Amino acid sequence: MKRRMTKKITVGTLCIGGGAEITVQSMLNVPSTDKEGSVRQAIALEKAGCEIIRLAIPDKEAVQLIPAIKKEVSVPLVADIHFDYKLALESAAAGIDKIRINPGNIGDESRVKQVADECRRRHIPIRIGVNSGSLEKHILAKYGKPTPQALCDSALYHAALLEKFDFDQIVVSLKSSNVLFMKEAYELAAQQCDYPLHVGVTEAGTERMGLIKSAAGIGSLLLNGIGDTIRVSLTDDPVKEVYAAKDILQALGLRRFGVQFISCPTCGRTRIDLISLAKQAEERLKDCHKPITVAIMGCVVNGPGEAREADIGIAGGEGVGLIFKKGEIIRKVPEECLLDELMKEIEQL
Repeated sequence: MKRRMTKKITVGTLCIGGGAEITVQSMLNVPSTDKEGSVRQAIALEKAGCEIIRLAIPDKEAVQLIPAIKKEVSVPLVADIHFDYKLALESAAAGIDKIRINPGNIGDESRVKQVADECRRRHIPIRIGVNSGSLEKHILAKYGKPTPQALCDSALYHAALLEKFDFDQIVVSLKSSNVLFMKEAYELAAQQCDYPLHVGVTEAGTERMGLIKSAAGIGSLLLNGIGDTIRVSLTDDPVKEVYAAKDILQALGLRRFGVQFISCPTCGRTRIDLISLAKQAEERLKDCHKPITVAIMGCVVNGPGEAREADIGIAGGEGVGLIFKKGEIIRKVPEECLLDELMKEIEQL
């Protein structure tokens, strides 16, 4: 898969763009007034594999979260700033690794210049985050309503504003809750600039629909080489966002985080409780980082044959199951012992 080449931006110890691996982001959703809860959630996100954590900085008190969280986690932090440019300056002084702003809503150009100057001095990149609700009046007047090109124009307008002050360490996002809308906006931006793109479907919804919309939108762009860092937005625990983002990257073959599952949808030939077994296996192996493929198959038709490339797998029978490696049957195991025996085999790999 050929990826779009972009500028390389450094965020803490990570790189975004320029051929670097696509990184996984999420955002704290604990109230910014809850310092202990914010720290706990940041630790949970890092443990889940989140590589960049964003936190809202709505007021001066929230700036104190930055050193508190940095003391406990090693992943880069991003300050989400709206309206008050002074909060961006204070976040930079507090040690933030990246700042997310919409330059158009933090005041006149002199304020934008102050933020650009401070970020340049401290080697802090800026993400320009635009969406359908943040378009400037002159852009809305031109297009009559939010459109993909309007989002692209807005992002490039803000980038030009930062470039005017000799700042080019920029990441761009053009999010929408409409999958086709966001896809077109990112495609236009990919054609018109070489900045790395932060890709996501904003306000995607609760877990069920949010996963589907994110997989469709983010996945379609990544398959075409567009996207350098991603966030799956869910109205849920942000740890679920991290697992979903990792799953999307792994499903597309762009990153390998651990176990790759193969499981059949079952049919009338199935004689064991494969659905339950598959769910239990996935849960027990969610934190396994071995780069292996595990197959959970319902019968011998879909077992060692169709899943012969799996490193390890099971195929169901009449109250029993076969354990196989690379298509070769190892032994037959009673259904009630099947999952435990599979786990023992995986431990030995």
